[in-house]
Amino acid sequence: MIVPKTPEQIEQMAKAGDILARCLRMLRSKVRPGVTTAELDAAAEKFIRSQGATPAFKGYRGFPGSICASPNSMVVHGIPGPYELKRGDLISLDVGVVYEGWVADAAFTLPVGPVSEEATQLMETTKASLFTGIAEAKAGNHLGDISAAIQRRIEQDGLAVIRSLVGHGIGQRMHEDPQIPNHGEPGRGPLLEEGMTFAIEPMVNIGSEGIRMDDDGWSVYSEDGSLAAHFEFTVAVGKDGPRILTPWHED
Repeated sequence: MIVPKTPEQIEQMAKAGDILARCLRMLRSKVRPGVTTAELDAAAEKFIRSQGATPAFKGYRGFPGSICASPNSMVVHGIPGPYELKRGDLISLDVGVVYEGWVADAAFTLPVGPVSEEATQLMETTKASLFTGIAEAKAGNHLGDISAAIQRRIEQDGLAVIRSLVGHGIGQRMHEDPQIPNHGEPGRGPLLEEGMTFAIEPMVNIGSEGIRMDDDGWSVYSEDGSLAAHFEFTVAVGKDGPRILTPWHED
């Protein structure tokens, strides 16, 4: 059951989203060779708590970190720890914030110094697919319009949509209905209404779509070891089109 939010509730989510966006911009400034993912995690937690908010991920189903930090072939849910970023790495950073009872969730993938042309294309395509999907998050469309748009954008560049990982509804809980696949057919699924709020998050591999779970029970890797990318916004279906509630982009 998808529960639309009132304009006042969406403003509360936007406050959480502003804290999250500023946290991600802070993390962007700290990504460089030699920095550990544990150091990024500590910086994020300190920042989030300084804003009167709490990290949504910490303790969620037992997750130990305040952020997910996933390098290279790790797609999502990386536990922060001793891993040191290296020149040429990709690092996906996923952050959740709870502020006054409302949740925001967003992620991006960053290069650590210069990276290969292939890695750059992966990031550009994944980010572009996110914006392409968000453009379909408008009243009167169907959920499948979002999914289909993301899939088309990714596959036109010859990359692989990870079909077994999905986006989700969001509000007072991290995960609400509906699940939002990154593949599908237009015109299918629930009708979108003003006030619906979604975490839209394409996850993409350079190689095949297959994934595997690490022994830690959290970290998800591309099955073939190829590079992966993950971009995410929390979005509200607005009266005049989609509204991004976690605007981490700098343009």
